[in-house]
Amino acid sequence: MDPHLLRTFMAVADLGSFSLAASHLGYTQSAVSQQIAALEADLGTALLRRRPVTVTEAGARLLEHAGPILLRLDAARAEVTRMAAPPPAQMVFGLAPLAMTGSVASALAGIRQSHPRLAVTLQVIGRDAVPAAIAAGTLDLGLVDGVAAPGDPLRLEAGAASAVMVAERELAVVLPGGHPLAGRTALRLEDLAAARWLDAPDTGMPLADLRAATGSDGFRAAFRYEGTDVRTLLTLAAAEHGLTILPRPVVDAAPGVTGIPLSWPPLVHRTEIIRGGSGGAAAAAIAAALV
Repeated sequence: MDPHLLRTFMAVADLGSFSLAASHLGYTQSAVSQQIAALEADLGTALLRRRPVTVTEAGARLLEHAGPILLRLDAARAEVTRMAAPPPAQMVFGLAPLAMTGSVASALAGIRQSHPRLAVTLQVIGRDAVPAAIAAGTLDLGLVDGVAAPGDPLRLEAGAASAVMVAERELAVVLPGGHPLAGRTALRLEDLAAARWLDAPDTGMPLADLRAATGSDGFRAAFRYEGTDVRTLLTLAAAEHGLTILPRPVVDAAPGVTGIPLSWPPLVHRTEIIRGGSGGAAAAAIAAALV
């Protein structure tokens, strides 16, 4: 399968529109239609229904494979390109919003002293974007976070990269200061399934992870925040737009909210570091310092 056709198919499926996909990809609408037709002819089956635009059963199965396939292709291209590149004069370090800690700042300060000519760029991006950028070669080093059982690794699509644990922290339910449950010493997650929740996929703990941890179909979003600023999320929680779950040290330092630890299920906020094939000794030194 042509990867260009796969990317076009993913865009149409995600956006639900041939015209929006064309605008997003910089193609004409007729070019998008021709590419989808070519992919369907190659596979011998319809992948999309046209009015309205939805995926067929075969299209849904292809979507499951398309993301990992394209990620591996990007990883292969980046790795081969790096082999012919000169030693890096700069390093790009990406991290999810909740992965930034004092230890990260200390590690970067140490690199400035040991590699004074190295230009370091720090990017704060969504947690799902970190492993993808490592695989594509646009990041040399990444920190990603998420919910996990104590000692369990995060489930990452990281191409050929390997992830190593940096830290595990206690989680807390974030409540407005005057909430009826604010006086509790602990909370069971399943007891909150019907509450109003903030959907903040890049800052709060993903609601899908909470549903998976409890086997519940609850935890539905009352308000969605598509940003990477943790203070904004805490402000929304303080203003009673919904509950969220964050590492307890983050909540304890925030005004207007109360953090109540989870008593069940046993979950932690886990941070892992991912190294790409570039970045050289500086990336290796930061990774070693954080681990």
